[in-house]
Order: sequence, then structure tokens, then C-alpha cells
Amino acid sequence: MTEALDDYKKEVEEGMTASLEWQQDLVFSATTRRGYDLDFDADIQMGCMPVEGVLMSLAGCMAIDVVAILKKMRCEIESFRMEIKGQRNRTPPQRLRSIKLTLHIKGNGVTEEKAARAVNLSRETYCSVRHSLREDIEVETDLRIESCG
Repeated sequence: MTEALDDYKKEVEEGMTASLEWQQDLVFSATTRRGYDLDFDADIQMGCMPVEGVLMSLAGCMAIDVVAILKKMRCEIESFRMEIKGQRNRTPPQRLRSIKLTLHIKGNGVTEEKAARAVNLSRETYCSVRHSLREDIEVETDLRIESCG
């Protein structure tokens, strides 16, 4: 099976860019270089919480992997849905301490064994979001202060 997946995610952009701009209060709009937007709002009135964005990104990444892998296994997907639940610390840092993803997959040729294999391959090898949540990720900040007036 690994040989059949050799071309999966072969072409990847190493460098990624996006921008984030303050809108009002604690509302920010993030934009990818291709022009896709995601709004973040601490009060959850005009956008999602940033941690919800993390949950959705993880689910989206794993969903893409699982469906692509199942298709490589010659499964015909009829429907795919995922329920996402996260538990956070109540006190700072209010990081995610657990995530539960429940996948609902329907299609010809989809078996418990194939689906479990696809999920495991995504989780252990292919899901870049999952592997980006590691503690050893390097986060660098660079400040640029602009003067007023």
C-alpha cells in the first residue's frame, strides 16, 4: 500500500504566506495569498475563535488525506462527514489538551479495515496540520512598529 501512495502529497509548497488584519474590537481577518479569508473574533460574533480554526484545519487536513487514500484503495466515496470535539485547559495557556474526530464515511468498497488504515496513514504520516501541532515547532516573532502621524 505504501508504494501506491508514493505520489500522494509529492508536490508541496515549502513556503507559505498569509496576512492578518485587525478589523475592529477583537476581530481579525486572515487572508491566504490566494485570497481566501477566515475571520477570527474573540466574542464569536463575526468569526470563529482561533482554536476553532485549529480544530477545523486539523479536520480538513485529515479529511483530505482519508478521502484521497480511500480513493487510492479504489473506494467510491458517496458521503463523508466529520464531527470535531476539542477540550481545552480552563486557565492559560488555554491550549487544546484533547481532540476527538468522529468520521462518518459512506461508499462502495469502504470497509472498517480500509478506513482505519486511511485514518492511521493520515494521522501518522501525511497530515501536516497534525504534525504541526507538535511542541517542538519553532515559532518566531518579528516586531515592526509604525509611528502615528
